[in-house]
Amino acid sequence: MSEAVTQGIRVRVRSEYRPERSHPARKQYFFAYTVRILNESERTVQLVARHWIITDAHGRAEEVRGPGVVGEQPVLRPGGSFEYTSGCPLPTEFGTMHGTYQMRCTDGAEFDAVIAPFRLALPNAVN
Repeated sequence: MSEAVTQGIRVRVRSEYRPERSHPARKQYFFAYTVRILNESERTVQLVARHWIITDAHGRAEEVRGPGVVGEQPVLRPGGSFEYTSGCPLPTEFGTMHGTYQMRCTDGAEFDAVIAPFRLALPNAVN
């Protein structure tokens, strides 16, 4: 699990290996991750974009950028939260993910909320 707070926006992430969607013989491993975003600030914000850096066990990094998350650009009022689950395929038994969410305030100000690094790993994997 990882957790970071940026300007009152708390981002928590937990991940798990999904064997039913993986094919180890073909070096395909699938991981699900659940993100919970909590607005602990006094202002309303909208998540407008994401930027992920996904690194496999060989150190190969891939960057993913796009609007919103899971097809949404959620608005978070003070005290509000948003949770979603997504997935990530890897060619190795473990890796890491981290990144940022671009947040926009109602006054037009923008900032990047940090997504702290978290592990993608098979149970009992050594890295």
